[in-house]
Amino acid sequence: MILGLTGGIASGKSSVADCFLECGAILVSADLLAREVVNPGSPTLSRLVDVFGADILTQSGSLNREEMAKRVFSDPYARRELESITHPAIAHLADCRLNELRLAPHDLIVYEAPLLLEAGAKSRVDLLLVVIVDPELQLERLLQRDGISEAEAKQRVAAQWSQGDKVQKADFVIDNSGSLQETRTMVAALYDY
Repeated sequence: MILGLTGGIASGKSSVADCFLECGAILVSADLLAREVVNPGSPTLSRLVDVFGADILTQSGSLNREEMAKRVFSDPYARRELESITHPAIAHLADCRLNELRLAPHDLIVYEAPLLLEAGAKSRVDLLLVVIVDPELQLERLLQRDGISEAEAKQRVAAQWSQGDKVQKADFVIDNSGSLQETRTMVAALYDY
C-alpha cells in the first residue's frame, strides 16, 4: 500500500515521515525527487533558466533555491510557471519510483509530498494522511527553520491549500502540535492499523 503524506509548510511532515521509517516503512520523498529533477545539466533546470534567467543559478551551476523561493512566493504567476515546469518532471520520477516499489513486497510505502493535493496527485496513493499543526506553532517553526520575515512566512503559508481544505481530503490526520514522542505514538498506532 502507498500512503500519501502531506500537510502545510512547517507542519512536521518530515518528522512524521521519519517516524514511519522507524516503524519499517519505505519512504519516497517528493522534496528529494524535486531536487533530483533540477540537478545541473538536467532538462528541467535548463527550462527554468530559459524562463527565469541565469541568475537563479549558483556559481557552481546548481539551482539557487533561496532565490527561486523569493521569486515564486511573492509572485503567483511565477509560482505557476515554476510548477508547470517542475511538477511534470517530479510526477514522472515519482511514478517510476513508486511503480518499482510496488513490484516488491513492502508493508507500507510512504510518499511524502508537500504539494500532493495542490499538484492533483492524490491518485498516485492509496490512502492520504494529512499532518496538521497549530497555526501559531507553524509560523514559529517556519520563522526558525527558514530565517525569513514574518510577512514572508505568512506568504508561504498562504501559497498552499489551507489545513482545513487538506483535512477534507484526508483518510487520516495527525496533529503534530505536541511532542515528538506524541507524534511517534500516533504514527506507530497508524502503522499498526
